[in-house]
Amino acid sequence: MASRHHDALFRRIEDQTGALVDLTRDLIRIPTVNPPGDAYTPCAELLGRRLAARGFQVTYVRAEGTPGDSERHPRTNVVARIEGRGPGPCVHFNGHIDVVPAGHGWTVDPFEGVVRDGRVYGRGACDMKGGLAAAVLAVEAVLDSGIPFAGALEISGTVDEESGGFGGVGYLARRGWFSPPRVDHVIIPEPLNVDRVCIGHRGVWWAEIETKGRVAHGSMPFLGNCAVRHMGAVLHRIEEELIPHLAAKRTAMPVVPEGARQSTININAIHGGQCEGHGGLPSPMVPDSCRMVIDRRYLIEEDPETVKGEIITILEGLKRDRPGFDYAIREILAFLPTMTDADAPVVRAVERAIEQVLGRPAQQVVSPGTYDQKHIVRVGHLKDCIAYGPGILDLAHQPDEFVDIADMVHSAQVMAAAALDLLSA
Repeated sequence: MASRHHDALFRRIEDQTGALVDLTRDLIRIPTVNPPGDAYTPCAELLGRRLAARGFQVTYVRAEGTPGDSERHPRTNVVARIEGRGPGPCVHFNGHIDVVPAGHGWTVDPFEGVVRDGRVYGRGACDMKGGLAAAVLAVEAVLDSGIPFAGALEISGTVDEESGGFGGVGYLARRGWFSPPRVDHVIIPEPLNVDRVCIGHRGVWWAEIETKGRVAHGSMPFLGNCAVRHMGAVLHRIEEELIPHLAAKRTAMPVVPEGARQSTININAIHGGQCEGHGGLPSPMVPDSCRMVIDRRYLIEEDPETVKGEIITILEGLKRDRPGFDYAIREILAFLPTMTDADAPVVRAVERAIEQVLGRPAQQVVSPGTYDQKHIVRVGHLKDCIAYGPGILDLAHQPDEFVDIADMVHSAQVMAAAALDLLSA
């Protein structure tokens, strides 16, 4: 009987392919660019109106006081809930509505939602408005099917995931929106490929390093102390000592792609000397400050204090060895690695649904970068959380980002079947 129910459910979703594409396009056309956090409220309200019309109780939650929140750019989240026919677990689908800036190199309008060759193109199509739309269609299909379920279904559209999630899932988690017994299982439709279950992510440590110097006339640099040259020495040691050391660190976590199964460091930005953006020629001055932002991704086998200590060791070594060298370091953000148990209920339910829909076994993976699971697990204390959704991870943040329509349909079918599995359990 379950198979008959599922077959009818899958046909219902396939019949709604046009509605799925339309919702994805509608979401893409609202340019929720972060930073600064544009158009969050209209996008949340688009989802809220649709779900309210289907009988969901809709709540808008503004994350007042979080980074970036203002009257011009309110951090507006939407949470929608519908109850089943009696007490039972709650399955929650969480998708972030913010997208990164479009950048250059597009051959289509990044905020038009162009449909071509079986794909929807646009900023956020892959990461992750296509996945959010698929989750909405999945729960709508469950309701339309008339298949009885106990417990509750929830969908949230949250903000600021691209900048750490502090105004979105982080804010909601601190207020109990993602904690048992209110919620039992969470699926985040991040783009990890339609046949993969993502059970966690690597750790991250962002920090700003400042090298300090002393100003002098640029024609007499010997009278000053050049902070940019000091930063060059830091970069040299990172390049020559730290990067080879990190490349030798390997993990048992099933991180994809293969290159991310080692520790990594990225230089996000360097700023030195006079402030950027002046209109005239620079003044002839020796710079007394240079700042660099680093993005360190690390493995579940590594100790976070050791990760930080590797950078401190380089800086302290330069302070001993290099005349006039001084520095300051400031932590920007830090999140521990996380990995859901491979046999957790939500993992097994999604794996069963993938095999049923696609006819092949699911692959368990770990994301190279963090996503909002970090807040749900660490702050909400809810362990039964995974990422699963349509889209190819490598396309995220790229020009001409797209999501395959067939993958959206299949992922909606998987999410609907997994939700019913968890609710019936």
